[in-house]
This record gives sequence, structure tokens and C-alpha cells, in this order.
Amino acid sequence: MIDFKHSGLAHSGLKHSGFNRSGFNRSGLKCSLAIAMAATSLGLVSHASAATWKMALGDAAGGTQYELGQTFARLVEEKSAGDIKVEMFPNGQLGSEQDTVNNANMGLVDLSVVAINNLTPFSPSVGVLTLPYVIHGPQDAKTLTHGKIGDELRDNTLRDAGIRILGWAYSGCRRLTNSKGPVASPEDLKGMVIRVPKNEIMISSYQAWGVNPNPLAWSETFTALQQGVVDGQDNPYITIDAMKFYEVQNHVTDSCYVFSLEPLIMGEGAFQDLSEANQTLVLDAAKEATAHSYDYLLATEDSIKKSLVEDHGMTITEPANDEKEWIAQASSIWPDFYDSIGGRDKLVEVLEVLGRDPASAP
Repeated sequence: MIDFKHSGLAHSGLKHSGFNRSGFNRSGLKCSLAIAMAATSLGLVSHASAATWKMALGDAAGGTQYELGQTFARLVEEKSAGDIKVEMFPNGQLGSEQDTVNNANMGLVDLSVVAINNLTPFSPSVGVLTLPYVIHGPQDAKTLTHGKIGDELRDNTLRDAGIRILGWAYSGCRRLTNSKGPVASPEDLKGMVIRVPKNEIMISSYQAWGVNPNPLAWSETFTALQQGVVDGQDNPYITIDAMKFYEVQNHVTDSCYVFSLEPLIMGEGAFQDLSEANQTLVLDAAKEATAHSYDYLLATEDSIKKSLVEDHGMTITEPANDEKEWIAQASSIWPDFYDSIGGRDKLVEVLEVLGRDPASAP
């Protein structure tokens, strides 16, 4: 049986609403209630009595967000003996990823899977995970999310945004795609317009390569590529495949400036309204889904990469000179974000955890 401390899940986050970065705060209960009532009238809010939780996903079915969410949903249903079900809404049906961070805090959505760069505006310290060339691959990503650093970032997100990170999707290195031609060095980007997320660190990375990036919303990206508003974008191979970017992009650069991490989140108010037994159930399901996501990436990325070439005609270009130009130019922006991530010492700690020379932090 479902055991809740209170009668509702989705609306319960209102009393914990703690944002101070997005136009509302703990004194904004009246506004939050009005929004919640409006959402209820649209049928967007799930309730414990229905035993169905709604999970928002920015990506399409077939990507790592969906794989994580589907695995979590199955495990929650199994562990609750069918009493809790999770209904998934891919392709931004419940709003943009940043919208769903807001809505999870206010109790308007139960769960969401978001790219880490879309959580950064609400809890800036997680930006350490999107600093260019800090994470070099899946093992680095796993090391940071499972240890002391991951625990600290989870606590910071609770404090800053009223959001609990339950688990992680490991999506892989973000690869640059474009429709113009092979890109091996930053010099090859001249004259191109590249779509980037609305994230200051990622925008600055492209600016360091001499590009004036276009920070488009995710929901607008495919159409912008299709219509030639932008020439390229970056995302992991799995996302390139799931979003069918091969229909509007010909070239991929096998780079790894950022590793795409996508946390599964729940509003802390909603989490605290669960009984201890159901809190444990949710955390256990998220832990198992996280482990599955890591294994899924390792098991599928190479075959997806091969399919993009053989089945969809994409051309993959290796970065010139072992990516050294890319690394040198992009990592020059690190000091610009020391204040937001918790200081240079925090980056030094991250590098030490990863077994790298902390002196590389300027």
C-alpha cells in the first residue's frame, strides 16, 4: 500500500518553495497557490490518491532521459507492488526543462529529468560539472556523481532550489554536429552559427573558440537546424539519434568538451511528504536506475555511433591535434566561473578526485 504522510504529492512542495532566483520566494505562497490551481484545472497535477506520478522529459523517447525514466518507473511500480505508477511525458510536453525545475519546486510536476546545464541557473555550484574539459568521459562522470562531490552538489541543490537530485542519467560526451562541413579545429567553426543551451558556461566555451553562439530553447532546435537558422549544435550520440538530428545534419566532430549528465529530480516538499518507507523506495529505485543508465551508455553508444554513419550517412571527424586547441581555448574560461561554483579550490578538489594535476586550474 502507498503510505503518504499527507494526502497529496504534487501540491505538497508549495510549503517548501524556496527559490530566490526566479521571481518567487518563500513569501510567494499566494502566487504559487494560484499557479497550482491553474495547473490542476489543466490536469497537469498528479495526486497521491491517483497513485500516478507525472515525469517530465525534455528529450524524445529512445534517449537516455527516457531510458532512465522508464527504468525508474518500472522499479517504483515493482517495489510498491503496483500501487505507485509513473507516467512519462517526453518531448517537453510539460514545459521546458527549466520550467520543470520551477514546477517541481512548486509541486506542479512530480518528477523531471533535466540536462545538468538547465539546473545550473537555480543552483550555480553544479556548474562545475559543465566546465569545459573537466569531465573526460563516463568514468569521470560516475566518480563525481557517486562520491563526496556528488553528495555536496545534491545538498547545494536542496538548499538553493528546493530540489532533490534522486539519480543520474549518463548521456555521454556532447559531440558537435553541423550541416556545413568537417570541423576538426576551432578555426573550422568560422562563419558558422551554433545553437547552444541557455547556459552561461556553454555560451562562453563557444565564444572562447571565436564563435558567436545562438542560445536557442531546446524545443526550437530541430526546426532551427532544418530551416538553416543555425548551422550546428552539440549533444551526445544517443541524443543525436533519438532526436533524429541526422535528418538535418551531415557532420559530427568526435569531441568531448562537456559530458552530458541529466539528473532525475523531485521537489523536496513532495519528497518530504512521503513516508520514510516510500522515501527509501524512491531512493532505491533511483539508485538502481542510475546504475542501469551508466551500463546502458557503455553498451549502446558505439553501436549508435556506427548506425549514424552506416544507416544515416553522417561523417565523423576526429578533432585535430588530440583536441589540444579546443582544450586550451575553452579551459581559459574556468576562472570566470570560480565564484559561482564555490571558488578555485572547489575545482582543484574536483581535479584531485579525478586524479588530475590541480595545477591545471589557472
